[in-house]
Amino acid sequence: MEHHLYLLFALAGLVQDPVSPPVAKRVEHVQEWHGRKFDDPYFWLREKTNPEVVAYLRAENEYTAAQTRGLAPLQQKIYAEMVGRVKQTDLGLPVRMGAYEYYARTISGQQYSLYCRREKEGSPEQVLLDPNAMAKGLAYLGIGARAVSDDDRLLAYSTDITGFRQYTLHVKDVATGELRADLAQRVTAVEWAADSKTLFYVTEDAVTKRSNQLWRLELGGKAELLYDEKDELFNIGVDRTKDERYLLLGAISTDTWETRVLEASTPRGEFRTFLPREKGHKYSLEHRDGSFYVRTNKGAENFRLVRVPTTAADLEKGEELIPHRADVLLSGFEPFADYGVAIEDQEGLTRFRVLDFAKSAWRDITFPEPVYAAFPGGTPEFRSSSYRVSYQSLVSPSSIYDIDFATLERTLRKSTEILGGYDPANYASERLWATARDGVRVPLSIVYARRTTPRSPRPLWLYAYGSYGAGMPATFDSDRLSLLDRGVVFAIAHIRGGDEMGERWHKDGMLMKKRNTFTDFIDCAEHLIAERWTKPELLMIEGGSAGGLLMGAVVNLRPDLFRAVHSAVPFVDVMNTMMDASLPLTVGEYLEWGNPNEKPAFEYMLSYSPYDNLKKGAYPATLVTTSFNDSQVMYWEPAKYVAKLRSLKTDRNALHFKCKLEAAGHGGASGRYDRWKDKAFEYAWMLAQVGIRH
Repeated sequence: MEHHLYLLFALAGLVQDPVSPPVAKRVEHVQEWHGRKFDDPYFWLREKTNPEVVAYLRAENEYTAAQTRGLAPLQQKIYAEMVGRVKQTDLGLPVRMGAYEYYARTISGQQYSLYCRREKEGSPEQVLLDPNAMAKGLAYLGIGARAVSDDDRLLAYSTDITGFRQYTLHVKDVATGELRADLAQRVTAVEWAADSKTLFYVTEDAVTKRSNQLWRLELGGKAELLYDEKDELFNIGVDRTKDERYLLLGAISTDTWETRVLEASTPRGEFRTFLPREKGHKYSLEHRDGSFYVRTNKGAENFRLVRVPTTAADLEKGEELIPHRADVLLSGFEPFADYGVAIEDQEGLTRFRVLDFAKSAWRDITFPEPVYAAFPGGTPEFRSSSYRVSYQSLVSPSSIYDIDFATLERTLRKSTEILGGYDPANYASERLWATARDGVRVPLSIVYARRTTPRSPRPLWLYAYGSYGAGMPATFDSDRLSLLDRGVVFAIAHIRGGDEMGERWHKDGMLMKKRNTFTDFIDCAEHLIAERWTKPELLMIEGGSAGGLLMGAVVNLRPDLFRAVHSAVPFVDVMNTMMDASLPLTVGEYLEWGNPNEKPAFEYMLSYSPYDNLKKGAYPATLVTTSFNDSQVMYWEPAKYVAKLRSLKTDRNALHFKCKLEAAGHGGASGRYDRWKDKAFEYAWMLAQVGIRH
């Protein structure tokens, strides 16, 4: 009998291979914070150039490979499903910018999209960038900023070849192919002036990766430093208004925004401050017909829209076009020659409203499903007669519509084709509401195959993020069909810390209210269990980056509630990271998480830091994934977390760690086939934990 059980589980990839798990050595490292001493025996794993560190990471990879080799058939099957649903050779929808239509296209078997343009349909194609050729001999290639000069002749673009989001600036003459390579390092943003020969670009600090310097470069000349942002809480960026009239230099922190403006036709001029930074005031600018359109939170937590003359930046004397509403977040505004579009969010759903400037009249663009995701689809032409919208839902693949400004009539321009006979009628999505322990209603988006009996406990995959005011839209994912078709229910918990329910939703999940994020997630899980969607032994959870912090926190709080967890590039060593101002991003994060140099914030952050709150006991099956060259969350955070968890867990559940030692970044591998392989492994691993073997 025991032999048969062993064989059964071996076929499922669940048997622990007899190879012993790696044991990271312990080295005393005592730090004193706020008068208390903390010993961190795995601190040494931060030594990236130490051969022992690389050896330990390799040992973890080898252990995971040995333990999970039984998953190979399922992984390969899921990979084939994922690739098989996608049209491998495909043409993206062209976007008109000036004299050309710009688009991306893919070729079967090639990792990267080509970036191309043509004058019109049927005209000869110009390949602007072919990353497949550019990536030859490289383990990683990321394309960053791209900007075409006003005369359509020059392409400025940036590349990263390590995954560390460290971009190098180049300029290509599209007609001749001449390349001005390596013009600047660590470039994070780039824009052309109207003369088509002057570039403005932003660079980041070499240590902290904070975007802090603006440069001006006239091609053939020497770059000039124009602005250096000294406040470590701020990052800067450069942009153009939609009508191309102005260059915008934005300085942004979590709670304060500031903009400087310069006419794009006078690149040798000086940027002038529109409104000086004021603590807590966030505003952004657009321009049309001699007026700036200011989206501002001054006296308006969810933002309002004010129009002011370009010569007078006085919000009190400006014309209010959209007032503040407590239940609607004004997340953006795009002005065009004759119309304007407001992008708004209410109860976790995005909507668009069109303003006819001549009539001063608003009209709504509506959508048919109760749970959906809608985004601006890219309408760069200021004099466009239509507005492009990308629409999708948990069951409807992405469709792109052009909406006529005058009539609101919709023209379907492209619908993503899902190969293999996909029928959305075979799937259902719902909006659920969980009640958090403090009485707040938290939305969930849920999708399942109709043949799966709802409210009969099933394997359920619960995903969430919950930080930085970044809401999680209910988007379609063809890869997810590999879960749904195996009877898995998929849910997104729109917990506090995002912005699905407005700016207050973010504020109530940050700083000294951060624990709301974690308890919301737990309360959502308990709601799904109480409503018989699943049960603890069938509940899988996933989050990445700050969502990985969420995973670590909820598993520490309620390890009994979950069967399996995938924690991707997780921010789990909160105290060590936030107490080290020399690390990338740390100081700028004080306004999101708190400044631990202040004792109240320190104690609060310490109370939930996943690494610091691990303790002896049983934990769910755990898969942790990361990249050695991750620039956002350093590899050593998950490495230390796994080493410590392995020393404390008392259960026999799987604990597997995969660190991509080859070039990869915060988002993993750069090529699409490589990403599919990684995702297929993660799916197979999670499914195996709940007994799904085929």
